[in-house]
Amino acid sequence: MQIGYKLATEQYGPQELIRQAIAAEAAGFDFVEMSDHYHPWLDDQGHSAFTWSVLGAIAARTERIQLVTGVTCPSMRYHPAIVAQAAATMALVSEGRFVLGVGSGERLNEHVIGTGWPAVAERHARFREALEIIRLLWQGGYRSYEGKYLRLEDACVFDLPPEPPLMAVAAGGPASSRIAAELGDGIFATEEKPEIVRAYREAGGTGPGYAEVPTAWAESESEAAQSALKYFRWALAGWKVMSELPNPVNFEAATAHVREEDIRQRFACGNDPERYLEVAKPFADAGFDRLVLMNAGPDPRGFLDFCDADLIGRLKRGLGG
Repeated sequence: MQIGYKLATEQYGPQELIRQAIAAEAAGFDFVEMSDHYHPWLDDQGHSAFTWSVLGAIAARTERIQLVTGVTCPSMRYHPAIVAQAAATMALVSEGRFVLGVGSGERLNEHVIGTGWPAVAERHARFREALEIIRLLWQGGYRSYEGKYLRLEDACVFDLPPEPPLMAVAAGGPASSRIAAELGDGIFATEEKPEIVRAYREAGGTGPGYAEVPTAWAESESEAAQSALKYFRWALAGWKVMSELPNPVNFEAATAHVREEDIRQRFACGNDPERYLEVAKPFADAGFDRLVLMNAGPDPRGFLDFCDADLIGRLKRGLGG
């Protein structure tokens, strides 16, 4: 069992994200996971730095902790040739500490290039082609590819690491779980559904399972829940909503009904380590062994101190790590 810390690019500016990553390494986290967005989920969050620039700065300022994208869409806003190059470079500058998390994207971030937002079947087909292109380029040499949706012409990634980075594929159902098993090295999810991991294993997947655990640290449960309600209520919308809405204003409207008691049910709020273990356990029971703590509380430094003093060790002991 490994425990990671979520770097929320939607919630904090780039300098603060770097500071948090350094502090997460000092606190004993195994990895940091960083979202790759163009927009925040809500206007109140107010940030959305370019993830790859921040990752490079973090790699230069840390020594041990792994760096994970959670997740990058390599099939629309980025062409997969660019992602293949960026990931190879990150693997080199981090000296093998980089994990490429990939997914089929959300309209929130991908519609900005003006090519439209296709239906889910096309998104999965484009995503499959993108992963095939990345794998092809990581083999080295000049490569070309002719797909239904994506093309590659005489491209070569010159700076390749000795071993390609691990690629964890986001999945929310059987179809994406099968893509993860076929073309990925691991699986990534935001829900504690055992059927996601089961479908991945049945399709032949043998890699690690990454999942985000909703938490909100503050000295009081009420303060933590209020912060999560204001800034992270979008997390209760569910993937079918999260993938389809185009702008923060739409998430404002779609989550206006979320109540503080809804947050308390879903998130580990406050400073009781046993509540954090209670919320994390279903993810471990479902088969995920790389758990990312997504802190929606108002004080990230207080949360990191809390994790350093007690939480990380308790989670690993309690979840069989």
